[in-house]
Amino acid sequence: MKLFARLYERTLVWSRHRHAPRYLFALSFTESSFFPIPPDTMLLPMALAQPAKAWYFAALTTLASVLGGIFGYLIGYFAFDLIEPWLQQSRYWEAYLHGREWFERWGVWAVLLAGFSPIPYKVFTLTAGVMQMAFLPFVLASLLGRGARFFLVAALVRLGGERMDHFLRRHIDWMGWAVVGAVVVWYFVETLR
Repeated sequence: MKLFARLYERTLVWSRHRHAPRYLFALSFTESSFFPIPPDTMLLPMALAQPAKAWYFAALTTLASVLGGIFGYLIGYFAFDLIEPWLQQSRYWEAYLHGREWFERWGVWAVLLAGFSPIPYKVFTLTAGVMQMAFLPFVLASLLGRGARFFLVAALVRLGGERMDHFLRRHIDWMGWAVVGAVVVWYFVETLR
């Protein structure tokens, strides 16, 4: 079944849409404060579809993500009491508690690491606000962490270019089903605990 190959082709078509940069900006902004889908899922196909604009897309993603991070920081700083009950009921509560531990241990380095890694950045933006982290170091760490992550994606596309596209076209179905399998296994492991 070539389900993921068809999705990949469709994503590349959508990535060339004239409003795609606006959608990338909106996704990057919202992911940094509350939305669960990482912007890499849109940045990568957009950079593959238009490699000459890969650096532009990385810069746009970084800017929007940091602005969204500032929004998350402000939510944590000014409105945590309003969202705390929801957060406790969500799957992010444990991540929030881990984020607090990281801030107590590493301070601004926690934001830098969360900005670069697949750790939910939104949890750290919120936690930075709750813990009233100094604003300027928060913004600088966010710029460095998020920028490094998204420019790395752009660099990989620019370096891999056509070879990467050919690789994905050949192996996307296998990779997609492997991810689905991993999620199913993870779900059953978590359910059986």
